[in-house]
Amino acid sequence: MPDAEDTLARVVRDHAGRLAAALVELLGDFAAAEDVVADAVLTALERWPAEGIPDRPDAWLFTVARRRGLDVLRRQARLRDKLALLADPGPPDPAEKLRLLFTCCHPALAPQARVALTLKTVCGLTTAQLARAFLVPETTMAQRITRAKRKITAAGIPYRLPADDELGERLDGVLRVIYLLCNEGYLGTTQPHSRDLTADAEWLAASLADLMPREAEVLGLLALIRLHRARVAGRFDADGGLLLLRDQDRSRWDREAIDSAIRLLTRAGRLRRPGQYQLQAAIVACHAEAARWEDTDWPQIVLLYELLLRYAPSPVTRLHRAIALRYTKGVAAALSEVDAIPGLDRYHLFHATRAELLRELGRHEEARDANLRALALTANPAEQDVLTQRLRW
Repeated sequence: MPDAEDTLARVVRDHAGRLAAALVELLGDFAAAEDVVADAVLTALERWPAEGIPDRPDAWLFTVARRRGLDVLRRQARLRDKLALLADPGPPDPAEKLRLLFTCCHPALAPQARVALTLKTVCGLTTAQLARAFLVPETTMAQRITRAKRKITAAGIPYRLPADDELGERLDGVLRVIYLLCNEGYLGTTQPHSRDLTADAEWLAASLADLMPREAEVLGLLALIRLHRARVAGRFDADGGLLLLRDQDRSRWDREAIDSAIRLLTRAGRLRRPGQYQLQAAIVACHAEAARWEDTDWPQIVLLYELLLRYAPSPVTRLHRAIALRYTKGVAAALSEVDAIPGLDRYHLFHATRAELLRELGRHEEARDANLRALALTANPAEQDVLTQRLRW
């Protein structure tokens, strides 16, 4: 019999966003909708282990949410009447998540708040996962999400797709949400890989590309996600262990998906509006097109990272550029660049990169300390295994 907690986690991931969207549309209140969903999830957590998993867990969760909403909002006649009319939303509406995405990404909200609220409400990421993605403490992220929900309610932000002349100003936030969703799915906080999250990210990006076919960055992001997904089969060994790029069997990569992504990049390039997602996709394409690790065009990758730093400067991009410098200017130059990067002390890959470079330079005690620091900062089992193996070197 399936484990009740595992089933509930899957149902919440797949359906909580849809349920929240239906409640938000009727109630016009993010906080109330999220509270109702959370209460229904808690009830399931208490009852399913004892009573068994329902035949239709999503419908059960919806029914309980509706009942709990009536209980919580009984004193508010207008909202009670609306909630009583709420019907099972049925099969997912392709526009539903896009409407919720654009609602959360309203320009009245601070940019980081837009992204955090959307990833939590629409995509079901936890506050801990979001804190990791933003490199901030979990309490800070929780406060940011709460403020964003209050702002939406107070400002009366409508639940709808924006008019054509409003799409552009909301696009950056929506793209950032989809990008972070892909990152969490590709190598998440606590699991090696979530195909559901990366598939959801690709579906959202493809839906945006249909809505905005002449937006170069939309095409670039879709290409980037497709390139990442094309390489998933080669990223893990038979036991589920993480394989680094240089150790992967490239014959297992999905060449059809790679070709499709490169065609998207070509379309985006013809629009002559370069941006960060196109540049990131171009970097991944350099790796995807190399038949062997030894064939990687590192000078081109360094150049692309330098361009990326102009469009979207960040410490993480500087870190990736430093890794590429290892193959053009040597280990010492790469380490010097890494050590000059501020603001990444809570980022496990910063310390893992330092550890590898220090080891290559023969500074083994320092390498061990950096590896231990990286290990303490990641909860992902696949990454933990790699770092643990390095400690045995």
